[in-house]
Amino acid sequence: MERILIIDDDVELCGMIAEYLRPEGFQVEAVHNGERGLQRALSKEHDLLLLDVMLPGMNGFDLLRQLRASSDLRVLLLTARGDDVDRIVGLEIGADDYLPKPFNPRELLARVRAILRRPQNGKGSPEAGERLTVGDVELDLGSRTTSRNGEEIELTSVEFSLLETLLRSAGKIVSREELAQKVLGRNLNLFDRSIDVHISKLRKKLGEMINGGERIKTVRGAGYLYALPAAEQKASEHKVGEQKAGER
Repeated sequence: MERILIIDDDVELCGMIAEYLRPEGFQVEAVHNGERGLQRALSKEHDLLLLDVMLPGMNGFDLLRQLRASSDLRVLLLTARGDDVDRIVGLEIGADDYLPKPFNPRELLARVRAILRRPQNGKGSPEAGERLTVGDVELDLGSRTTSRNGEEIELTSVEFSLLETLLRSAGKIVSREELAQKVLGRNLNLFDRSIDVHISKLRKKLGEMINGGERIKTVRGAGYLYALPAAEQKASEHKVGEQKAGER
């Protein structure tokens, strides 16, 4: 049974969430202040944290910063409806996704299940043994670890899934909508910048390519593209050329 921690000072709301999620097969614990909440979040006893931004004392952002210093616990941020700044800041600090208040319980359940379907880093399937390599970047899908030029890079669960999706389609455009479905497990709403924020963080962690080129390119109005290194790009073009010649 998966365990959910709620950190929110709205006692009534916590009770309503618990009443809705428990019959769906979740264990639910609620804490109503930041300091105690952080202690429980660091206990490694939970699979997901529902975190309110507006907390007395230690606010949700400060709590998330401290949590991310030593934990990859999956986090769904609860924000005020219409407060885009809070959402972007939360994603930049390390939240997996956000849900604006007030929310429909069914939407909350859908977000919770979507996040929990994604393996946490270090909790993949070792027997899979699959590796994805594009240029100097390699993903080990069993251990869910990432390396660039042999040096390990720390990615969040969302960033790892995002990079995996882009590498599987390296050299091709992947739309924001497809990325949201595969990585976040949901559709994007109008003005939703979740994918864009995660892409920005991923770019910073990966850095530029060896030749100074951009790894993840923005294709305006279409989506994102993970650039193939020059040698792999030429090989891909040569293969396409051979296929076309064979069709004539």
